[in-house]
Amino acid sequence: MLKLKYTADAKAHIIFWPIVIIGVTADLWTKYAVFKWLVTVPYNTFSIIDGIFQFVLAENEGAAFGIASGRRTMLVLVAVVALVIILGLFLFGEMKHRLMTIALAMFTAGICGNLYDRFFNDGRVRDFIDVVYWPGKHWPAFNIADSLLCVAVGLMFFSNFITSRKPSR
Repeated sequence: MLKLKYTADAKAHIIFWPIVIIGVTADLWTKYAVFKWLVTVPYNTFSIIDGIFQFVLAENEGAAFGIASGRRTMLVLVAVVALVIILGLFLFGEMKHRLMTIALAMFTAGICGNLYDRFFNDGRVRDFIDVVYWPGKHWPAFNIADSLLCVAVGLMFFSNFITSRKPSR
């Protein structure tokens, strides 16, 4: 019989849950506010830094870069499974660094923000940040949840590199 040992301490919860709440709130509020505002702007576009950074109205039926576009059920299932795994790692995994707790919290917030859109925006994720990385070349539009997911990946890699390992005998 599989026995799980609860390993998340109080300090981990104090770090994890506020990041999740702030991340989800920031993502959903910015999507709501920017989309509500951009429908009143000509061409539904507003330049922040000419030729480099702008807000646009965009909806993505797929995952990153439009992958699996139109496969809502599969994308929801993948997100729910990822969310369960991440929460399991947080609650029952042995975190060596608080940085990993922060990364898992950011993953949770990012997944929840985009999952909300999948459920309540007809399967489409609202994106509005548009960055030009070369004249005439744009990254696909993204949102705060996507940013949280990307930063979380970076933090996980970084956390794995700084994890001290005791030499085995």
